Amino acid sequence: MTRIPAKTVPVDDVTLAYRESGSGYPVVFINGLGSTMDMWNPPVLEKISQHFRVIIFDNRGTGYSSASDKPFSIPLLASDTATLMDALGISSAHIIGLSMGVSIAQELVLSFPAKVTRLILVAGECGGSESVRMQPEIFARLMDKSGTVQDLVNRMFSLLFPASWLALHDPAGYCPEIYETTENEIVARQAAAFFAWTGSFSRLGDIHSPTLVITGTDDVIVPPVNSRIISGQIPGSQLVEIPGAGHGLMYQLPDLFSECVLDFLVD
Repeated sequence: MTRIPAKTVPVDDVTLAYRESGSGYPVVFINGLGSTMDMWNPPVLEKISQHFRVIIFDNRGTGYSSASDKPFSIPLLASDTATLMDALGISSAHIIGLSMGVSIAQELVLSFPAKVTRLILVAGECGGSESVRMQPEIFARLMDKSGTVQDLVNRMFSLLFPASWLALHDPAGYCPEIYETTENEIVARQAAAFFAWTGSFSRLGDIHSPTLVITGTDDVIVPPVNSRIISGQIPGSQLVEIPGAGHGLMYQLPDLFSECVLDFLVD
C-alpha cells in the first residue's frame, strides 16, 4: 500500500495529524496507548478502504500530532476525535477502536451518539473496577524499556503474539515499518489517563449503535474476558473471539480480521 502523506488540522488546543484513503462512507480508526497511525496494518487498511473512506490519525501528543499542557483524559481524547470529525466535514462515521482506543470509542459514542453509526471495539476493556487487568509480570514487561532497540522489539513481539504462533512465524514480516515516534513522557501521560478512567460499565447499556466486539483468545495485554464483559452490557452487540490470536491480532490474521470488520460494516 502506498504511503499516504499526513495532513494536519487544528483541534481544540492542539494540531492533529491524519491520513485518508479510499472513498465512500467514513470509517474512523482510533488507536491505542502510545500508538501512532503508521502502526495500523496496511493490508487491513487497504481492504477496508476498498469499500469506505478510511481516516487514521495520531492522538494528541503521539506521532505527528502536537500536545499541550492540558491534562490527558479518555473523555478529552474522545472529544478530540469528535472535533477532528467535524473539521473533516464528517457528521457521522463507523468507528473502530483498538486497545485504549476502545475506551476512547466508548466515550465517543456515549458523549456524541449521533456521530457513531456502527461501532467496532477490538481488544479493549470497559475500565473501572469491572475490568480485568493484565497480570503484573505482563505489565512489567510492557513497561520495561531496558536493553537495545532489538531487545525492546522482541519483548513487544512476545507480548503481542502467542508463543505458539511466534514459534512458526517471524513477526517482523507481519508488522509495518514504523516511521513515527512518541515520547516516553506522552506515553506516561496517556497511561495515567487510561488508568484514571473511571470506566463505562454502568453506561454501556446506553449504547444504541450496532456494535461488534472482537478479541483474541490468547491476548495477555487485555485479557479476552474484557470483551465478553463489554459485549454482555451492550444491547444486541456481537462478539467474535478469534482462536489463537493475541493482542496483535490485526497483524497476526489480517485477512480474517478484515473479513470480520467488513462482514459487520457491509450490508
